[in-house]
Order: sequence, then structure tokens, then C-alpha cells
Amino acid sequence: MDYVSALVPPVVMAVFFVGVIRVIVKTQGGANKAKEDAAVDAVLARADGARRAPAGPDA
Repeated sequence: MDYVSALVPPVVMAVFFVGVIRVIVKTQGGANKAKEDAAVDAVLARADGARRAPAGPDA
């Protein structure tokens, strides 16, 4: 029975890992892809604008 207790944790972790990968693959694309891409583009544009803006009156 030692082999069962030795195999249970890797099997459980493998099943969990496969489930996580399936969720990631299923949530890619779809109806919300354009909305998610627009949100990421807005954040990147805001970060780029903040980096290029002058620091203040002493700049």
C-alpha cells in the first residue's frame, strides 16, 4: 500500500494541472477577446504616456 500513497500526490497534481490548462485554453479568445485586448492596449498606452510625460515644473 506504500505505492498507493506514493502515487496519489503526483496523480492529483497532474489532474489539477490538466484542469488549469483546460481552463486557460478555453478562456482564450471568444466574445471577450476584443474587450480584453482593448483593456491591455489602454493600460500600455497609459503607461507609455506617463513615461514620456515631463516629470513636473522642474524638468
